[in-house]
Amino acid sequence: MSVIDRETVQYVRFQSPFRNAHGHFTGVFGLVNGLAREGRLSDGQESFRRRNNSWYNAAYTDPSTVDPEVYDNEINPGAAAWFKPSATHLLGRVPGYLEILSAHGVDCQVLRSADPGRIIYEDDVQIVVVPRTTDESAAYECADAQK
Repeated sequence: MSVIDRETVQYVRFQSPFRNAHGHFTGVFGLVNGLAREGRLSDGQESFRRRNNSWYNAAYTDPSTVDPEVYDNEINPGAAAWFKPSATHLLGRVPGYLEILSAHGVDCQVLRSADPGRIIYEDDVQIVVVPRTTDESAAYECADAQK
């Protein structure tokens, strides 16, 4: 894995280091929502999740509401959303999600890349990309998100 110069890094993604049943790397919000669906969150964690999911839903656009095919695996295999560095107001709430994952022993990593893939959607705070390679982590600087 090549290390990317920190000054050139533009995009950030928090995701599982393991592929899910569909062959994708579930993002931080999907990981926490999965714990909620399984009934594993404490009352406080569930309150945090609901409150912050609502805040995120109001704070930025769900790309699939603009382009219903953006996450279609046949059209855009492996499509994944990445934060822009300008999305500091969005990134500032991610640590709470990481704390929930850590409390449940769920691994999450942070990826940083100047070029995470072919951009298929973009707005002021995020991009959605289709990775250029099957080894999605090859061009990323990766770290354990819980540290």
